[in-house]
Amino acid sequence: MKKVLVLVCALSCLLFTTTVATADSINGRLGLTGRFGLLVPSDTDTRFGTIENDAGFIGGGGLIFGLPNNLALDFDVTYSSFEGNDWWGDDYDFDTTNISIGLQYRFANLPVRQLVPYVGGGIDILMSGTKDFTGYKADIDTVVGGHVSGGVDYFLARNFALTAEIRAVFAPEADIKLQTGEKVGNFDPTSFSTTFGFRVFFN
Repeated sequence: MKKVLVLVCALSCLLFTTTVATADSINGRLGLTGRFGLLVPSDTDTRFGTIENDAGFIGGGGLIFGLPNNLALDFDVTYSSFEGNDWWGDDYDFDTTNISIGLQYRFANLPVRQLVPYVGGGIDILMSGTKDFTGYKADIDTVVGGHVSGGVDYFLARNFALTAEIRAVFAPEADIKLQTGEKVGNFDPTSFSTTFGFRVFFN
């Protein structure tokens, strides 16, 4: 019985080692990404003064597809929410849904084969909203911006990796309008985020 267990363990280790050794190549493979983390937003200017925004939550996921020459396409949808305070001490809630598509360059074939750093950039569509301390909602225009990112994937197996990423999003200011259509300020969607998550590959 002991010999059987030793043999099974040895085969499992060999299989895992072989799997990891080729894990850094995602050429032609489709993966699902899930991530969550911390977002640091910019402050918001209104006609009533500046709203100083606190760090908030960001989470979401998307798809990644490996291309030749260490490139990959990624498509993500994330949701972030955070709070801010004006000089009166009144609270405001903000949220942003970010639809992004980007291109990564992946540093594959490093000495530690399961560790794959990457850098990337792309286009972002940012849809935001806000409400004040009374629950009154205001509209924020949708804007198009861009992002730059850097991160690392660590493959525990050929089809599964842990991932960590830092990302900066840049976009023009968006008008904040009351439901009557009156403009009351400018919302700056520019932000910096740090996220952690996983990738699961289907092939």
